[in-house]
Amino acid sequence: MKIRYFESTDTLYIELYQADVDETRDLDENTLLDLDGDGRLCSITIEHARERMTIPGFSFEQISA
Repeated sequence: MKIRYFESTDTLYIELYQADVDETRDLDENTLLDLDGDGRLCSITIEHARERMTIPGFSFEQISA
């Protein structure tokens, strides 16, 4: 997984896994969902991210099984 924040455009990009995007769907006017050829969600783009969430207040935790 890769998470990128583009300050110049206030865009947050979350790549769940690398894949060729087959289809992009609008979740709402500022959120795009990218699907691979099998219809699985592979990335999310969030526009106006700073307005919608706390950035740079970001935390990551990996939980082992």
